[in-house]
Amino acid sequence: MTARPPLHQRLGFAADARLLIVNCDDVGSSHAANLACEQAMRDGLATSGTLMVPCPWAREAVGMFAGLDLGVHLTLTAEYPGYRWRTLTGAASLHDAEGYMPATVAELYARMRPDDVRRECRAQIEQALDWGVDVTHLDSHMGATHFDAGLFEIYLEMAETFRLPLRMASAEDEARLGYAGRARAAARGVAFPDILIAEWGRATRDVIHDRFPDLPPGISEINIHPVIDGPELRGYDLREADIRVADHGCAHDAEIAGFVNAQGFTRISYRPLRDLQRSLA
Repeated sequence: MTARPPLHQRLGFAADARLLIVNCDDVGSSHAANLACEQAMRDGLATSGTLMVPCPWAREAVGMFAGLDLGVHLTLTAEYPGYRWRTLTGAASLHDAEGYMPATVAELYARMRPDDVRRECRAQIEQALDWGVDVTHLDSHMGATHFDAGLFEIYLEMAETFRLPLRMASAEDEARLGYAGRARAAARGVAFPDILIAEWGRATRDVIHDRFPDLPPGISEINIHPVIDGPELRGYDLREADIRVADHGCAHDAEIAGFVNAQGFTRISYRPLRDLQRSLA
């Protein structure tokens, strides 16, 4: 049997084409994040974003991001000490002793009931759709649905149910996770980029300079976390605010934009992946 062409060729690009998705994570996490992510998508390097539906500023983002490609950043944790959020479903196994989502993935895994996770993920996607978001894809806050094989099955189930592509760990990272998620997703007709670049804590501009020249043909994704500096950000992120401020600057850096263009990348969002996936379902 003849092997299927790679995904980027099925999207109509040449065999040697290098496509790039630049995704703004954490849309809806704060007003400052909404402002920065919208600017990054309308005027900067970013091509898509993902919405943290349970967060207080998610509803604001829906109006701000009209006409932009927005997915759902499935959220099961609330990591900031003084700024917390709860689930949509109220499931006890998804809340800590203070009544908020757990602060860490490890705490989530220790407390959760998988059926509660399934209901919460579905509720977040359905809420975004009810708000009028034309959801383009799914990804996972803090990787919670990536790092556990059981939760990955729920993640994949959501992609099938709502006919949406997924952010996936790259092949080299999947070996460390201990399960064949990419093969399972492909077998069930779920689209996903070939490579994910996610190096939290390292300057994004350095990651771009180091990694992009060696990326092969296909679809690569890099995720960024832009937030505008100021009292709001400094009030809730007490440890890693500088990373978010630097990502905001990187998204508008003319040198970075020129470097990416010089590498010959075609920037796309997740929408073409979603449309192809749905056309083949």
